[in-house]
Amino acid sequence: MSPLQIAIIAIVVIALAVVIWLFLKTKRTKQLHARFGPEYERTVRSEGTARAAEKVLQERQQRVARLEITPLNEQQRNRFAKAWDNEQAHFVDEPRAAVESADQLVGDVMKARGYPVSDFEQRVADVSVDHPVVVENYRVAHQIAIKDRQEPVTTEELRQAMIHYRALFADLRHEGGRMPVREVRDDTRNLAREAGR
Repeated sequence: MSPLQIAIIAIVVIALAVVIWLFLKTKRTKQLHARFGPEYERTVRSEGTARAAEKVLQERQQRVARLEITPLNEQQRNRFAKAWDNEQAHFVDEPRAAVESADQLVGDVMKARGYPVSDFEQRVADVSVDHPVVVENYRVAHQIAIKDRQEPVTTEELRQAMIHYRALFADLRHEGGRMPVREVRDDTRNLAREAGR
């Protein structure tokens, strides 16, 4: 083979490798974006680049894959549903206490499912892998609860926290992490009516 032929083959091999690398990178980006949805965009903003965000999201997936996350059994689902109904009713008379209890109840469901619950940021990262659509609800609700501990917030803010907790709670409580939107909307309307009394 002549040096020119070797050079042409080398260029073709390099070009092919670049095309394959770009294809795999695009495929990985699409998969992560499809899996994480709005959490993908949020992570890109917080990490500064898509590459850094994708690394973080892949690390989250690997960490959660090592955990033993299990669905709740029927008895646990019913017990947690009753506990939520009690806290939702409790909101009418004691909204602050209900929000604190809702935060604890979400943590209890996470623990029962197998998520580690020691550090809030790690909890959010872990939950984002299987519940990316509602994880922002958890951040917002927790932020309101923290703010209320420092300086009392309005009843409307507490109501919003309960609604956000409810979205994550519903997702965590059901196998597959999905609750019909109608049920979440019904609960949200009920909470709004009760808070207005």
